[in-house]
Amino acid sequence: MQAFLKTGIAVAVMAASISAAQAREQLRIVGSSTVYPFSSYVAEELGATSDFPTPVIESTGSGGGMKLFCEGVGDNTPDITNASRRMKTSEFERCADNGITDITEAKIGFDGIAFAQSVDNGNINLTREQIAMAVAAQVPVDGKLVDNPYMKWSDIDNSLPDRKITVYGPPSTSGTRDAFEELVMEVATEDMEGYGGEGYTNIRQDGHYIASGENDNLIIQKLTENTAAFGIFGYSFLEENADKVVGASIDGVEPEADAISSGEYPVSRSLFYYIKNQHKDDVPAQEAYNTLFMSEKMIGELGYLKGIGLIPLPKAEREALRQQVESRTQLTLADLKK
Repeated sequence: MQAFLKTGIAVAVMAASISAAQAREQLRIVGSSTVYPFSSYVAEELGATSDFPTPVIESTGSGGGMKLFCEGVGDNTPDITNASRRMKTSEFERCADNGITDITEAKIGFDGIAFAQSVDNGNINLTREQIAMAVAAQVPVDGKLVDNPYMKWSDIDNSLPDRKITVYGPPSTSGTRDAFEELVMEVATEDMEGYGGEGYTNIRQDGHYIASGENDNLIIQKLTENTAAFGIFGYSFLEENADKVVGASIDGVEPEADAISSGEYPVSRSLFYYIKNQHKDDVPAQEAYNTLFMSEKMIGELGYLKGIGLIPLPKAEREALRQQVESRTQLTLADLKK
């Protein structure tokens, strides 16, 4: 009986070891829902054109991905995390506290944040101030902050539609939410009387802003069902669903690729992924994935990813970033504070 048990344990241990070894052949990626379509395309291409299995990618949101990525080094932690905003200093410090001491930052291109509605409504121009007043938890009235009283867009400005304010947007763990708060709310409110000269980013929680998870396609679906609503998501999803939704012009600029890459569109941002270099030797697919992702074939002016919504970086910057990834340049806390 003892021999049988020992044999069974040995077999179980061997099976677990084989399973772990196979798992590490397969790159594990987590993070941003905005970067997910681009990362998935590269992963599928890697699986189709190399001996490596197609990487496993989870759309967890930028914040959720950083949390998983920074848990430590080892088989049960991700090798790469995608992010639709730069790593925060607090996340870098958490990684370091958990033994992750060698990270490379890969910037892949630009994206814009769309504030969109159903195509049934046609085009609309909104200012960042109007959007902020629609979603802020508190707004200034007679120079004092009060709980947001605006129920309809026309309550903010009588030139706007007489429609209930309903905005489907990303949750607090999302890089899209971080970028929206920084690029729309902070900018719009920092000079408003009542906010004390500081940007205000608290989102209302009375049912007019509805956090809709990390799946931007779900927001697209909601906009087709509720044509009075608006949604917040990445430009790539706007481009992919042009038959269903249309992006509002913001401060007079339409969400188009050229306007995003030039910075004219006011709600544009850079997209990233972060590499856990301490997994390099144990997960060989990581190197091949990085080389493919940063290639002109993927992120160049004629690259595949441009076709699904990525806005390419300038050529000189792409070349510098490619070298940075190839040499595994180590990210520092000072870099993130620049």
